[in-house]
Amino acid sequence: MNTKQIDAILELSKTLNFNRAAEKLYVSQPTLSYEIKEAEREIGFKIFERSGKGAVLTPAGEQFCTQLRNIRKELKQAIEQGQNFSQKYDDNIVIGLPVRSALANLPHVIQAFSKKYPHILISPQFTGFYSTQAFLRGEQDILFAMDFEMKHVPDIKVYPLYKSPIYLVSRKDDPLAQKKLVKEKDLCGRTLLVGGGSPPALKRVQDRVLRSGQVNYLTSADHDTTLVRVAAGQAVCLSPGFFKDEHDGFSWTRFDCEEHFNCVLCTHAQDKRESIQTLLELLQTV
Repeated sequence: MNTKQIDAILELSKTLNFNRAAEKLYVSQPTLSYEIKEAEREIGFKIFERSGKGAVLTPAGEQFCTQLRNIRKELKQAIEQGQNFSQKYDDNIVIGLPVRSALANLPHVIQAFSKKYPHILISPQFTGFYSTQAFLRGEQDILFAMDFEMKHVPDIKVYPLYKSPIYLVSRKDDPLAQKKLVKEKDLCGRTLLVGGGSPPALKRVQDRVLRSGQVNYLTSADHDTTLVRVAAGQAVCLSPGFFKDEHDGFSWTRFDCEEHFNCVLCTHAQDKRESIQTLLELLQTV
């Protein structure tokens, strides 16, 4: 199915009148009818029932058009991005990372990189935690990860980035926010949010705190849900430092524990581009 057929189907689904739809698309009515019949022949079911007054969506056609609108929107965006890219850039380096704060220096890195490589685009791609599939499929050129995630992955190169400590996240008006270092005993009588796919090192700390029997807990599905509950004053949470965002309005206080996260950057072993090496060096130093 081509874009002309998609546009014909979507326009007719709005007007339900062949003549008006044809006028909107600047084609003849027979051309519009032909495009729709060809599309129906290809997909194997009727989208419209024809009548003397125009057309009516079949139940299958109504469901089909709902999804087709989203597909057309994404296709339009992909074409526009491709057109923009082809006019200005010769290459595109995709960086996979879980959250913006994981590479807080990325805007400065992009500025420095662009001075040397003005025709290479750097595209951040936010994929969430423990999501390595896009990188392994070759859809990402560089991946931010924790070292334990990538230990047994073949055909990659791993570059140390930084060690990320564990912080206690609270409201700024919370008494714990006034401390320079929060200890386990400081959480006595408080409610701690746990879960949400916590990495192993963080889960060990959470379990150790809860084993004291002095701390209540609530489970949370993900980090964003956790922050909503913290903002509502329902609880506090422990979090890897790379989640720390200076603009999120929360207080981040170092938690007294030995556990930390070794954050790394990964590339594909066969990728020998000079631009990749330059970008890695900037990410490690800027």
